[in-house]
Amino acid sequence: MNRLFILSIIFVILTSCKKDDEAYANPVTPGMTTYTLTSDKASYHPGDKVMLTINTVPAGSFVRYRHLNTVLSEEPLTGNSWSWQAPSADFSGYLVEVFDKENGVNKTIASIAVDVSSDWTKFPRYGFLSSYGKLSNDSMLSVMTNLNRYHINGIQFYDWHYEHHLPLAGTVSNPADQWKDIANRDTYKSTVQKYISLAHGYSMKAMFYNLCYGALNDAAAAGVSDQWYLYTDAAHASKAALNLPAPLFKSNIWLLDPSNNSWQNYLAAKNNDVYSVYDFDGFHVDQLGDLGKNYTYNGTIADLATGYGSFLTAMKSAAPAKKLVMNAVNQFGQQQGIAPSPVDFLYTEVWNPNENYADLARIIQDNDSWANNGKRTVLTAYMDYRLADKGGYFNTPGVLLTNAVIFSFGGSHLELGEHMLCKEYFPNNNLKMSAELSNAMTAYYDFLVAYENLLRDGGSFNTVPVTCTNAKMNVGAWPLQTGKVAVQGKKIGAAQVLHFINFANAAHFSWRDTDGNQTTPVNITGADIEVSYDGPVHKVWVASPDDNHGVPQQLSFTQNGNTIKVTLPQLKYWDMVVIE
Repeated sequence: MNRLFILSIIFVILTSCKKDDEAYANPVTPGMTTYTLTSDKASYHPGDKVMLTINTVPAGSFVRYRHLNTVLSEEPLTGNSWSWQAPSADFSGYLVEVFDKENGVNKTIASIAVDVSSDWTKFPRYGFLSSYGKLSNDSMLSVMTNLNRYHINGIQFYDWHYEHHLPLAGTVSNPADQWKDIANRDTYKSTVQKYISLAHGYSMKAMFYNLCYGALNDAAAAGVSDQWYLYTDAAHASKAALNLPAPLFKSNIWLLDPSNNSWQNYLAAKNNDVYSVYDFDGFHVDQLGDLGKNYTYNGTIADLATGYGSFLTAMKSAAPAKKLVMNAVNQFGQQQGIAPSPVDFLYTEVWNPNENYADLARIIQDNDSWANNGKRTVLTAYMDYRLADKGGYFNTPGVLLTNAVIFSFGGSHLELGEHMLCKEYFPNNNLKMSAELSNAMTAYYDFLVAYENLLRDGGSFNTVPVTCTNAKMNVGAWPLQTGKVAVQGKKIGAAQVLHFINFANAAHFSWRDTDGNQTTPVNITGADIEVSYDGPVHKVWVASPDDNHGVPQQLSFTQNGNTIKVTLPQLKYWDMVVIE
């Protein structure tokens, strides 16, 4: 199944979506806990002032700043708001911990991560927007405040544009105040501009969305030549198209040859018009996946996978200061054209047959190999796909297990916007996040940021023999096995990382959790493990997004030759054990 087929049945999805713009604009706010800790931006430059706020200040509480397992400093907490100067090291994650003392024992009551990175594409955490109707400032601010708490540092402005071959409505000198998008939804210039402004205020970047090869029915009048299109026959009698149902959509989308120089120059000029009116930071390029055999105007078979590289090079040359990313639909074109091109990170929309957790890990590792230059991966992977046809709530265990796999293998997950994604048509908001899931997602994104230097900053995956000696759990090396906790090793610098992901009682191994029936893992406590490790060990520690606010815990251990013995305090979904 590719996106060409999926998009052709969008009308079924659309009829189940709420139609009013305000419904899209109401974000799911994480459920209130006793203590709520927030920061003023999604990321910071080295040396920036980080503004922090907590809703309640317990008597005698302290704030502590950590980088991985190292405490940088701590001080008494004297008010609800305070500042911390970000360290000078670039591309580093930190954890801010608020704690008090109970009977002389430190007790963590809240935490939040801080990303210090001068370039957001080093550790991309991508979110989206999908509706640009006549929204109130308060509703837009609520959406962006919510995304800021998840540390989303880049926003894909999905379907914001006027027409695929004319993304800017109106002209540079007289831009339109209002227009219809491809699905005939009202879109407002003021809303798009306000969202861009809010994003920048939170130190997020704004990326405008468009296909690399789309044109609508009126493209000829706008100067799009028949010689630029893709055709289903060698005699250029029939143009390739994505057929969309009318009147729901205002046009079919006719497909062009992305490697055609004239088309590249045309679209680059239209993109520059966009940049002249809107303060976008870059271009998010989309495609439709493997289209099968198509032809250029002169009758040669089109090589789209390779041609994407030429297109992306042209887009970067036309706007070198702007960021660039392209969707590799189910990896189509990733190795041949996209990964070697000047994109700033890699992005894969995952479809069948890549339906298992192991497929997510393999895609991220393939991308790491093909880019070969440190470009990180973002996966678009739609959860609870069939359940979304009925409506209701996302299934928390399915979402968290999927994110545990993606994050532990160094990727991130495009899933958060005005709502959480369940379908490839981003405005679809049939499923909601429960308070439990919202709180868990906050913890998982804090974890992704706080430990980004272990999760996403190089290293090489390895297999380390691990056994459990007191029958608390069955363990098996990655890839996952039925009835076992999966263990994946990663060597990064002097540290050996072990990721424990709890699939011991998983209902299935399908990451999409299509019907929302993945089971909650049984909590495992006090598991005694033995790890084969060659070399002296100075310390062992564990951190988990499921426990202790993500704060690392030092573990007692013994070492006898090449065997380390240690006890895991608890394992719910995902533990990260670090041996130094």
